[in-house]
Amino acid sequence: MVVVFNKDLLSWYLITVKLKETIEAGLENTPRSIGSPRPPQQQQQQPPFELPQVVGINGEIEKHEFDQSQANIPRESEWVISIREKLEQARRDEVSSSWSKLCIYRVPHSLRDPADQKAYIPQVVSLGPYHHGRTALREMEQHKWRALHRILNRADQDINIYLDSMKELEEKARACYEQPVSLSSDEFVEIMVLDGCFILELFRGAAGGFTALGYDRNDPVFAVRGTMHSIQRDMIMLENQIPLFVLDRLLSLQLGKPDQKGLVSRLALGFFDPLMPTEPLTVSDRNKLGSSLGHEDIAFDPLSDQGALHCLDVFRISLLHKGAQPVPRIWFRRRSHANPVADKRRQQLIHCVTDLKNAGIKFKKRRTDRFWDIKFENGVLKIPRLLVHDGTKSLFFNLIAFEQCHLNCTNDITSYVIFMDNLINSAEDVGYLHSHGILEHWLGNDTEVADLFNRICQEVVFDINDSYLSRLSEQVNTYYNHRWNGWRATLKYKYFNNPWAIVSFIAAVFLLLLTFTQSFYGVYGYYRPSS
Repeated sequence: MVVVFNKDLLSWYLITVKLKETIEAGLENTPRSIGSPRPPQQQQQQPPFELPQVVGINGEIEKHEFDQSQANIPRESEWVISIREKLEQARRDEVSSSWSKLCIYRVPHSLRDPADQKAYIPQVVSLGPYHHGRTALREMEQHKWRALHRILNRADQDINIYLDSMKELEEKARACYEQPVSLSSDEFVEIMVLDGCFILELFRGAAGGFTALGYDRNDPVFAVRGTMHSIQRDMIMLENQIPLFVLDRLLSLQLGKPDQKGLVSRLALGFFDPLMPTEPLTVSDRNKLGSSLGHEDIAFDPLSDQGALHCLDVFRISLLHKGAQPVPRIWFRRRSHANPVADKRRQQLIHCVTDLKNAGIKFKKRRTDRFWDIKFENGVLKIPRLLVHDGTKSLFFNLIAFEQCHLNCTNDITSYVIFMDNLINSAEDVGYLHSHGILEHWLGNDTEVADLFNRICQEVVFDINDSYLSRLSEQVNTYYNHRWNGWRATLKYKYFNNPWAIVSFIAAVFLLLLTFTQSFYGVYGYYRPSS
């Protein structure tokens, strides 16, 4: 009996025994001369084959049956076959994938913050396949079916119209999602119809009133109440999106008009307006802004062909729609044959508020509804007002995640948030911006606002040369590095920071002049005495 302490050695032992039997059988079949004696070792009857025993970890002997077919297959062949199967699967994935149509991504793991999953994981309602079936979100499913039932009754339509129409768009819709959707065709089409109609019902209710659509004024979901803010925040998340062409098709079926492209974008802007990080301008302020710019401010038209992909993209386009942005300036020369790679070490666009203030740079609120439109003129940094609330982090986080994933869009939101992150290093910086009307927040204290900007940009990487604020940052840094500006600011804040200091300075200058005059006449009288 042979005792084997390693299972891997068992296979090699069986192969060795089989090869030995084959060789001995070949020797027996070799023709011999008549009368030649058989070797003594061949005349003896061989003992029966006994399976080796394997001693397990716990010391017990494990019994294994000998598989005759496995002994003839080398381990290397099985390994190579498995590798070939994986390569074939990769080839099929490469052929079936359409990377150019991707627009709904999973948030990269490098950006995920386990301490604050509410910023990118829906808490109330799931839309699309990524979070479908989560236990915490099943409560909203019955309200989705209520919305679909009311739409069909209101338009006197059959569900097959929607299902057949979504079947036509299934392949195109699947290509919009980053990860392969494991749902069957029927399940995927059901999600598109159910979630899409739910979104449109919310859009239309926010625009024309839910009671006009037939809902009760005390409806737990389809009414203007506190839950709506949580729904809005979930619907703006990157992982919770439905392709815009799906919503366009569903709205066209509801209204009975085939071409309704752009109407969903207009309804989406009205629904997500409470999430805007800035307050709207009054009519007088808008007129003053238009006259100061020298041209009439062109409003964003969601019905125009903007090429929006989903609701988050529509919201992002609306934030960046006004005004011509400055052309980014190259801060350093790139190598002609090198691929441009974002450098984490070169993301410091500008110094913090405290340092800039000590260098003589002033801060002023700029009257505009374009929160990203920052100007720097004659040592004054003009920043539009920014409203920070409990949904601001989720909004900026998902906008940045979309810009980081989707290569066919600019990084303007990312540039703005990193610029503000550079400005804000402490609660004192937040308080100074708040005192100048630039930053308004409804969080607990200034420290929470500083942590918000510092944490949201912690793992964000972008190319500084592609930032629309690169030229402005260079101008501010040039002003900051000028020594005379720092000396003048020190003199101002140290000796002219209050009226009493100014009075003391004037009195000191006056006494200095009197002392100089007295000394002058004393010396003058000594050398030229009066006759």
